[in-house]
Amino acid sequence: MNFFKIKGIEQPIAQLIMGTDYFNPSIQEKVNSILDSYIGIGGNTLDTAYVYSGGNSERAVGNWLTERGNREQVIVLTKGGHPNQNGNRINKAAIAEELEISLERLQTGYTDLYALHRDDTDVPVGEIIEILNEHIESGRIKAIGGSNWSHQRLQEANDYAAAHGLIGFSFSSPNLSLAKPKEAFWAGCISADADACKWHEATQIPLLSWSSQARGFFTGRFTPDNLENEDLVRVFYSDANWERYNRAQKMAADKGFTTIQIALAYVLNQPFPSAALIGPQNQAEMDSCLEGAAIKLTPEELAWLDLSAV
Repeated sequence: MNFFKIKGIEQPIAQLIMGTDYFNPSIQEKVNSILDSYIGIGGNTLDTAYVYSGGNSERAVGNWLTERGNREQVIVLTKGGHPNQNGNRINKAAIAEELEISLERLQTGYTDLYALHRDDTDVPVGEIIEILNEHIESGRIKAIGGSNWSHQRLQEANDYAAAHGLIGFSFSSPNLSLAKPKEAFWAGCISADADACKWHEATQIPLLSWSSQARGFFTGRFTPDNLENEDLVRVFYSDANWERYNRAQKMAADKGFTTIQIALAYVLNQPFPSAALIGPQNQAEMDSCLEGAAIKLTPEELAWLDLSAV
């Protein structure tokens, strides 16, 4: 397992971060098995959120942390501020309310990493930084980030933090994958484009990618003629992405790996610290992710995969 650092966190962060969006106490035995398997391959970081599985993801993770007694060894990333039926939730009261509930569900007094699930560009970034710093000062949060924030807003927030002696965002969590989306998978979601990647390279701020394997686009289950998955067709079906798929398939054959492992390696070999949120549901899938994370790709290979080189 490869690791990297996030400012504000003493422990190194595993490049493979375990996604828990469907976790639920009703399947606690399965949750425990998956998380035990993830720890077994050297992982140490879990991704959850206030809204995942109606709050049950955090509850299931909290149950596992308490049963295993390993809270100090595991890095927890949870998220808040996702819009609900009443609108945006990026304000002081909503953030405080959701964070308190998240910590109760997780059965802990703090979260290592806290990300705002969405941005609200009507709220000045300075106000948001001030709110989050109050929770850092209280010990409820160690490091803050933005999920589905533009790199321009992240930079603006960090400029404000630097000017006012505050702690800024130390990570970002957009989508990044070898397959480039034609449109957002969900409303308000952001994918890292070329400019965002250049910003990450310049700042060296870590990128934690969700849907890093493009929702299964590289598994081999899909073809240009297979239109049964409407969301995949809507977001990822394009001539350019099928060419990326073909190149990944060729590289996989040449190197002795699978196509999806090459797609994972693309995310993890960027010229800035990067991680992939993964969702394996059995040991074979877990081992496949670990093997993919160990693949080293050169800048030239990355460019070829991404159609930047012939």
